[in-house]
Amino acid sequence: MFIRFLKDWTLPVAMLTGTLVYFLFARIPFLAPAKPLMNEVVAVLTPLLIFAQLLLTFCKVEVRELKPKAWHAWLILFQLFSCLLMAVLLVYCPMNMVYHEVFEGAMVCLICPTATAAAVITGKLGGSASSLTTYTLLSNLLAAVAVPLVFPWVEPHAEVSFWTAFLKILSKVFPLLICPFLLAWFLRAFMPKVHARLLNLHDAAFYLWGVALAIVSGQTVRSLVNSEAPASVEWLIALAGLAACCLQFYLGKRIGGHYAERISGGQALGQKNTVLAIWMAYTYLNPLASVAPGSYVLWQNTINSWQLWKKRKRDSAR
Repeated sequence: MFIRFLKDWTLPVAMLTGTLVYFLFARIPFLAPAKPLMNEVVAVLTPLLIFAQLLLTFCKVEVRELKPKAWHAWLILFQLFSCLLMAVLLVYCPMNMVYHEVFEGAMVCLICPTATAAAVITGKLGGSASSLTTYTLLSNLLAAVAVPLVFPWVEPHAEVSFWTAFLKILSKVFPLLICPFLLAWFLRAFMPKVHARLLNLHDAAFYLWGVALAIVSGQTVRSLVNSEAPASVEWLIALAGLAACCLQFYLGKRIGGHYAERISGGQALGQKNTVLAIWMAYTYLNPLASVAPGSYVLWQNTINSWQLWKKRKRDSAR
């Protein structure tokens, strides 16, 4: 019964576990000496978990299936023009500093590329992992070009050159995206028995994502708790993240639905690489804007949990 509960509610349990672990280490004095070691373990474990889950997911993807589609173009255009709209409002419309930070937070959430692990949830929901993977590559290229160009326009004091930022974004994203894909292709071509064994691990990628989510949730709660901003301002910025999250899941599903890719479209536009988004906010914008992508972790995984619940309910009714 307990195992069944964990399988059905992996994402909410992961978020709650990460939050509780953070408060345990923050509030219990005798655990304090272990915090530096825990931080080092987390720094090493998170990319390894993402690498492993992507490898398992990409083993199911055929190279010939990775091709751009019409709905990819519509989603890219939405990301680009929504980001530009936020930038124009920030530059040319005078507003209170609080609202300036709210709009900056929304802008980060809109241009942020698709999460490298979005293919895991997409596969679990019954969508196309190959279409999602193609869009993930495209959206990361868009962010790598657009962010260094647009964000310094909004906050002109950011002392980071275009090429430095471009290479930094690529270095943070592409090794975790490309390396597992190349390894999966190598195993398929030259080590078919190993590839077949990995294919048999049907749900392992999803549960690895659950562990990674617990870690990210703990880090998100830590950043929100340690922020020096007034709680009312944090809530406004977090609500901007919620609005951006709901809008992108909705539009992604609507656009993808026109091309029989409703699930993939929703996950492609709605599930974001929030770790990268937090870095972008700290690098180019007011650091307080990072509250929006920080809260986005909770919003997007709440939606993912609801979608998985709906899918289980439909499957059990058949």
